[in-house]
Amino acid sequence: MVAEVIDNTTSRGRTIRFLWEGDDEGFKKMLEFLGETPLPKYIKRKPDEDDKERYQTVYAKHEGAVAAPTAGLHFSRELIKKSEILGIRFAEVTLHTGLSTFRPIEVEDLSKHKMDAEYFKIDDEACRIINTAKENNRRICSIGTTAMRAMESSVTAQRLLKPAEGWTNHFIHPPYQFNIADSLVTNFHLPKTSLLIMTCAFAGYELAMEAYKKAIKDKYRFFSYGDALLFI
Repeated sequence: MVAEVIDNTTSRGRTIRFLWEGDDEGFKKMLEFLGETPLPKYIKRKPDEDDKERYQTVYAKHEGAVAAPTAGLHFSRELIKKSEILGIRFAEVTLHTGLSTFRPIEVEDLSKHKMDAEYFKIDDEACRIINTAKENNRRICSIGTTAMRAMESSVTAQRLLKPAEGWTNHFIHPPYQFNIADSLVTNFHLPKTSLLIMTCAFAGYELAMEAYKKAIKDKYRFFSYGDALLFI
């Protein structure tokens, strides 16, 4: 297998083109054979077989991300079923997390930070569930910053969710008026990342930092395989 570098990305990455003479199925098998689960760099060990299943949500359906949406790792099939019995509806959106998730922000002025574009898709069914909940004044909880970015990338003038598919480089930073969700489940993020900045935009800087100080004091687990927090 041969790969050719055809461009540089905004985040010092590379865009590459694979040269492959077989069919798509063979190409995917070769990637599977050569590749490994893309654990974040702060996990200082080689990925093992368990990571293939553990570093993925139970509701994942589409290939394309370079990282798991880690707030979703807290959900088991049993927890989803129990939630549904309690009357909670689940709506699924897709956003393929890109490498800029891990890239530290290096500018003082946040408006000058450029996000890499990430692919997202929101279908009619998700819009129907979420908009019905909004119109009935029900709480809408985003499971993670990934879902939040997808939703905030496709909003109508009436602040409802609309179906969309494409690429988004929407960078959410304070001050920001959130349109869809009024609560957020998210893990404890690395400093200077777009994820922590979105969390601060949602919760308010002081409240978010208070939660982080409590987490450090009580030795909560941070990052991908860590603990979660809920902001309402």
